[in-house]
Order: sequence, then C-alpha cells, then structure tokens
Amino acid sequence: MILSETDVATRVVRWQASHGRNHLPWQQTRDPYRVWLSEIMLQQTQVSTVLGYYVRFLERFPDVRALAAAPQDDVMALWSGLGYYSRARNLHRCAQTVVNEHGGKFPRSAQVLATLPGIGRSTAGAIAAFCFSERTPILDANVRRVLTRVLGFDADLALSRNERTLWLHAQSLLPSVDIDTAMPRYTQGLMDLGASLCTPRNPACPQCPLHTLCVAHREGAPERYPVRTRTLKRRSESWWLLVLQDPVGRVWLSRRPAVGIWAGLYCVPVFPLRSDVSVFLDDAGPISGQTMEEKAPFLHVLTHRDLHLHPFIVRQYGRAAPDDDGAWFTAAQFGALGLPAPIRKLLAGL
Repeated sequence: MILSETDVATRVVRWQASHGRNHLPWQQTRDPYRVWLSEIMLQQTQVSTVLGYYVRFLERFPDVRALAAAPQDDVMALWSGLGYYSRARNLHRCAQTVVNEHGGKFPRSAQVLATLPGIGRSTAGAIAAFCFSERTPILDANVRRVLTRVLGFDADLALSRNERTLWLHAQSLLPSVDIDTAMPRYTQGLMDLGASLCTPRNPACPQCPLHTLCVAHREGAPERYPVRTRTLKRRSESWWLLVLQDPVGRVWLSRRPAVGIWAGLYCVPVFPLRSDVSVFLDDAGPISGQTMEEKAPFLHVLTHRDLHLHPFIVRQYGRAAPDDDGAWFTAAQFGALGLPAPIRKLLAGL
C-alpha cells in the first residue's frame, strides 16, 4: 500500500483534536520562546517531570532576553534535578545567540532554527510547525517509532543514509491543506500517538487511527520497528564522594570539568577509588574533633551509565582548602547552585 499525506495526516489531525493531549501549558501558545523551552526540557524527560520545571523557569526567566541576561549558575541551579545538563548550558547559549544575532526574535524557519545551539533538526521542526505552521517534519523518538511502523520501514536507522530516507518519507506525509491549523495539530498528534498508543512495548494498535494503514500492525510485529542495530552499551562506575564540612558547617564544593558527567555543575570532591579518599585524609593529617562517617552506597542511573556512589562525610574539617577551584558554601547557598540531583539530596541529609 502506498500511503498519501491525505491518508495519514487527515486521520492524525482528527484523532489529535479529540483524543490527543491538548491541556499542556506550552500547547496554549505560539510563542517560540515557550515552545522552545518545552521542547528542550522534554528531550528524554517525561511530561510529568517537566511541568514543574517549566513553570519555575518562566517565573524566573519570562522571556528570551531575561534568560540570556542571567548568570549561567542561575540557569543551572533551576535545572538541577532535570538531568542531561548539557541541555541547560545550550539553552543559555541559545538564548544569548537569539538576542545577540537575531534581535531577540526566534527565526521562523526550521532550517535557520537548526543552526542555533542545542537545537537539532527535529526540535527545529517542532518549533517551526507549532509556532509558524511551517510544513516541515520532525523525527523524535516517538514519531520515528510511529512512522517506521506505519510505513513498514525496516532499514537500519544506525546508518545515516537510511535516516535521511525516513526524513523524506516524513516530509511526504505532511498535511497539504489548511496548513496553519493542520501542521501544529499533526505534529502534536504524531507525538501523542507515540507517547500513548504506539509505545515501544505492547502498543494499543486497535485504538490507533492509523492501524488499518499500518504495515507493522498488518504483519503482527510492531515491536520489531524501528530497526537500529548499533546501540550504546551500559557501563558501571563507582565514585567515592568526599563531603567535607568545616567547623561552622560549610561544605566544600567545586565546579566539575566542562565536559563529562555533571559537566559545569558544583560537586563535592570525587575519587575513583576508596583508597584515594584515605590517602587524601591521611595527607591532611588528624584534626582534633574531626569525625568521619561512611554512609551506605547508593545507585544513580544515567542513560548509559550506572553510578555507584559511596559517600564519606567528614565533619569538623579544619585543614586548608582541598583545591584551588572551589569554595566553602553554607546550606542556605545550595539553592542558588547548579548541583547534580544526587549531590543535592546527599547535602540535604546532612
């Protein structure tokens, strides 16, 4: 069966109007700043998690100029706990680029939007479709899954040429009538289908408006789509966290390197081996009244990494600063710092 945009787009638009998500705060606007903010936050993050962060960000940074003018530490502090912190750094850089190079106005085309920091082709397409009704496709994870199943597209998406072919198919299925209304609803509809019905496991095919057109449903094997042979392997690491409290209760924090896990965030000293903690403390020498507590390790799960975190709490630490890149912070200052979620939780329990 050769699908046309009329077959697919008409059904998706109609379904979205009656069954899709139409209550989310970023759906009630065509302001590209708000749509862009939601799209960046929603990358690899559930809607339920994003809602609170979205509201707090708009309260603190109501427009792109406010975000661009803010110190990066303020941005990172508000982002703390949302994960994938490179998104926050790119968010800040993008706001500054929009202000400095585009007069504070987001470009209206997906092609130009995709040149901005942190905005890939799919995110650019979503902003352009939602805000400006541009006839341009998206291919986030949900939409990729829906389209490969409907089309029976079984080429390996680990190969860039196959990904480009799928983009062409996505373009061919876009609405061609009533574009101003249809494009935002069609784009949202594909997202909603992937999030609610066309799920990775046990998709609800009979409820899908496209099931009579869907090759994967006809084959009885929707879960074999999309095809991607090359996957990242999970790794496991152990980190020893040294929480140093000085005699007045302040904690030593320094900024993490600019690349890698928790890049640019504030953190307690991290050691790859337990023995390294002992060496550090031995070199510092005994201090009258100092106490050390080894807490139970806990697991922090990242996308492709399992971090086994082993906290050491040293109280009444009265030696010189452990390094030249940090400072002593009081508990009242923690809220203004960009801290990784497990570190924030650890410090809150002191």
